Amino acid sequence: MDVLHEGLARLGMDDPALAEKMDAYIRTLQAYNAKFNLVNTDGYDDIAVRHILDSLSGATVIRTLLEKRIADGTPRDEIVLADIGSGAGLPGIPLAAAFPGFPFMLVERMTKRADFLRHCAATLGLQNVSVEENQAERLAQRRFDIAAFRAFRPLEKKMTKVLLRILKDGGYLAAYKAKREKIIAEMDALPAVPAYEIVPLTVPFLTQCAADERERNMVVISCPRQSASAVLSG
Repeated sequence: MDVLHEGLARLGMDDPALAEKMDAYIRTLQAYNAKFNLVNTDGYDDIAVRHILDSLSGATVIRTLLEKRIADGTPRDEIVLADIGSGAGLPGIPLAAAFPGFPFMLVERMTKRADFLRHCAATLGLQNVSVEENQAERLAQRRFDIAAFRAFRPLEKKMTKVLLRILKDGGYLAAYKAKREKIIAEMDALPAVPAYEIVPLTVPFLTQCAADERERNMVVISCPRQSASAVLSG
């Protein structure tokens, strides 16, 4: 079985151009993984399932958020998405390949990984991708419409405030997470709980495999239309 192509088809993303880019991305990860410690496996199918398909499982949610931003009056050509703490480029590179009409900023603090991300973008021909070597805490305020992150940090008070601060008014955080009960515990621990939604994700060969069943969710947090300094002030 061709896990990558079958998985993309199950996600409703059976696009030959996307499949070609993701195949090239997996092979690039394999080539550089030992040098940069990018992902926790070298196997082609494991990378395809646990990283590529997992990242793309959130594409439907991202598409809905983009539609909401446009419906709210944000000009399409002014929308900017970010992958915070991009690391190996997950979920930013798969999402950028899936949404070529929108610019993606991959934010990564480590020089060697930032260089790897630039190499990936060039190798895959992702003209909508740019890379910024920086920490989330040092990013300019009100910069992004949607900021996604995966395996980044727990949503505790300080980091949630930082992440909300880099969003434009009415923007969204999209966090890839695991078990629903742990998400609720994280959110309830915040001094002031922002408006959020937990959206279940289906990852082909991962969340529906009886032998290795996993739970994946996306937490969507809405940035209040107010001064960033007031966010989570409790």
